[in-house]
Amino acid sequence: MDTKTPGPGPTRDAVDAITDQWAVVRPDLDTVPMAVFGRIYRLADAMGDRMARAYAPHGVARGEFDVLATLRRSGEPYTLSPRELSATLMITTGGMTGRLDRLEKAGLLSRSPDPNDRRGLRVTLSERGRELVDLAVADGLAEQRAALEAALDAEEAEQLAGLLRRLLATTA
Repeated sequence: MDTKTPGPGPTRDAVDAITDQWAVVRPDLDTVPMAVFGRIYRLADAMGDRMARAYAPHGVARGEFDVLATLRRSGEPYTLSPRELSATLMITTGGMTGRLDRLEKAGLLSRSPDPNDRRGLRVTLSERGRELVDLAVADGLAEQRAALEAALDAEEAEQLAGLLRRLLATTA
């Protein structure tokens, strides 16, 4: 990735307007946490929309992409139980069932009996699903890279990743 010196960026944003309002009515408050987390929230929301647009040409929504990507990351044979998928993606088994139904109907994965548990199932990524997720993840990463490169150089992006990792480790 080529590094570049980004422009100064906006001097004021919507989060500044909110913290300025609080400063008027409650000058005793330290609004730096509000500024940090407000921007994280807004960034996550904006990037979520951009990621959805990146996955749409592949015929999958973000939640469906997450299922396919989790299976792909699990390594060969790209198989997990619905419970393992639910735990990894932090969604209910009911929510997982709907996603699996749509993805199986599209031929992107299959469900089969678990040979070690009569009541269990195994979910396996199909070859078509593997090809699709490989293309979709590349498009998603390109979208994320474009967002980073529009504002940060490579060193700043690494620094931000480290700071966010540290913050997440203390809040999760």
